[in-house]
Amino acid sequence: MPASAAPSDEDLMLAYAAGDAAAFDALYARHKGGVYRYLLRQCRQGGVADEMFQDVWMNLIRARASYAPTAKFTTWLYRIAHNRLIDHYRACGEVMLVSADDDAHADAVAAIPADRRDEPELRAGNHELGARLKSAVAALPAAQREAFLLQQEGGLSLAEIAELTGVGVETIKSRLRYALNKLRSDLSDLRERQR
Repeated sequence: MPASAAPSDEDLMLAYAAGDAAAFDALYARHKGGVYRYLLRQCRQGGVADEMFQDVWMNLIRARASYAPTAKFTTWLYRIAHNRLIDHYRACGEVMLVSADDDAHADAVAAIPADRRDEPELRAGNHELGARLKSAVAALPAAQREAFLLQQEGGLSLAEIAELTGVGVETIKSRLRYALNKLRSDLSDLRERQR
């Protein structure tokens, strides 16, 4: 590996298991955003997502000594997150996974300074687009939404999503195809406006 190349996630996890705390910091920095968004969009409750997020990283810390790179690190990490979600829903008696609408973070996003070229109409349009997209993702059936979020937020491959969710690759392809078709259909009027 060239000296300038960043270490892989698997190498970092092995280094962390061997006692390198900086390796954990690097893994956390790489994956904290995607894992948190995945949890938040599935449970819709910021406080619950925060708690599950902490549990995921604590589970990773507890499992470091037994970690073996038999799969891609992100598959292993999102398996921990997925299992934590399932535990949460079992404890709550909820059967379906749901998607978050992130309204709790709208003020923080709105406080980010805009580019001077951003016109109010463009910002309003972007806000509408974001709201429409969140609504369309939330309206997906749970299995399709989960596959879509694991691919988009986790960057997982079809095989990794299939392994994580316990279904075949063809089933994941089908779920993603149906999800994308439904999103395109639900948002088709936006394309017409752009023409």
